[in-house]
Amino acid sequence: MRTISKTKIKFNAKRKANPEVTETLNLALKNKGWLPIAKILSGPTRKYSKINLEEIEKKTSAGDTVVIIGKVLGSGNLTKKVRVSALGFSASALDKLKKNKSEPVSILEEIKKNPKAEGLKIIK
Repeated sequence: MRTISKTKIKFNAKRKANPEVTETLNLALKNKGWLPIAKILSGPTRKYSKINLEEIEKKTSAGDTVVIIGKVLGSGNLTKKVRVSALGFSASALDKLKKNKSEPVSILEEIKKNPKAEGLKIIK
């Protein structure tokens, strides 16, 4: 991954049409631990991920906090209790996460709760 300066990230943030992504980017820039996520968010939306629940199941263990830079889709099942932070969730993914008592939150909420980005797994 090539390096991008904070100035370039701020410039790209101004070009984003989604106000939630802009707010997330600005907050991520203020907290050093979230800088790698800010770099991905400032790029084109085609670089965002679309991750199915079955992939989250394979790559996590119970009690993990997972960050997905993109959308969580509902294909597959999740048997572990996991905290999932993402830009968006499909309706079926939200239903399955709530049935499993996992916690779906936006990346913005996760930055506010965990400003130092401790104990996170980033799934691309």
